[in-house]
Amino acid sequence: MQKTGSTAIICALLVGVGLWLLGVMVKGGLTSISGNQRVVTVRGLAEKEVTANKVTWPIVSKEVGNDLPSIYSKIENTTKAITTFLKANGITDQEIAVNPPQVLDLQADRYNSQNVPFRYNVTNVIVVTSSQVEKVNKLMERQTELLKQGIAIVAGDYQYQTTYEYTDLNSIKPEMIAEATKNAREAANKFAEDSDSKLGKIKTASQGQFSIEDRDQYTPYLKKVRVVSSIVYYLND
Repeated sequence: MQKTGSTAIICALLVGVGLWLLGVMVKGGLTSISGNQRVVTVRGLAEKEVTANKVTWPIVSKEVGNDLPSIYSKIENTTKAITTFLKANGITDQEIAVNPPQVLDLQADRYNSQNVPFRYNVTNVIVVTSSQVEKVNKLMERQTELLKQGIAIVAGDYQYQTTYEYTDLNSIKPEMIAEATKNAREAANKFAEDSDSKLGKIKTASQGQFSIEDRDQYTPYLKKVRVVSSIVYYLND
């Protein structure tokens, strides 16, 4: 009986020692994993102001009347005067598109219950699409020259807004990505210093989408390009 009791005590001690060793090993393993996984996530921002390199300028005029042939004759004269004005100022045929006239029969409009003096309202749209942004902007300022010829240009119609685009994004992407990465690393270095650590290698990195917006509402031909990169760095003791 005494021998059996001694054997049980020895077994219990062996189990206890084994559990203790297992605990030490697990703790050491977890500490190692935790140390290897010490990371910091930072974001780097890069912004750049650019000038639009494409403009789309719709030139809108309207004619009203009761006789369609007469209205179309006026529209032909208006179209000729506008295209002559554009070509005389350096706009090419390839940059000019003449859209078919849009005819609105006011008497056929069942939602219009008011008496109207004219039956037809015809909208004429000539679209200039050009990479000569500065030249087109100057021509917009000279639209009064068309008024002197009796051509009333419609302004402020939300359907026909002048738009500006920047289409050369690929040429500035490498520079902006490099700047965003540099800014992210500076932020990571600052964090590492504050936490008494050293910045390690990059664990993961992701580049955000490039966005192009108007710089402000008054100069839509000036654009602000923006990108944010997100980078995860290892931290070392």
